[in-house]
Amino acid sequence: MKNTQNIVVMITAGSRKEAEKIKDVLLAKKLVACVNIMGGVKSYFWWKDKINSCPEVLLLAKTKRKLFQKIIRVVKKVHSYEVPEVIALPIIAGSQEYLDWLTTSCS
Repeated sequence: MKNTQNIVVMITAGSRKEAEKIKDVLLAKKLVACVNIMGGVKSYFWWKDKINSCPEVLLLAKTKRKLFQKIIRVVKKVHSYEVPEVIALPIIAGSQEYLDWLTTSCS
């Protein structure tokens, strides 16, 4: 079953503490239905004309596509990075019960 109104938002943070802060704000504002926090991520990336690497924490937030721009604004306010990663992937299928719960759990 195709469903493009729901998305998974990927956000990286520099620490568990920062990830928890982002999670708390997103949930309190009902911008997301659920957030998974995964530690132990090692990121490699281009920054200021050099390849860099650092340990990060990855947040996976499930939400509605229509809330994505609000999520970006909120994350930018609380995030320590100059350019935080906030990207979305469509949820193209899922159990109807989960998708219904996701839809009713967000503002």
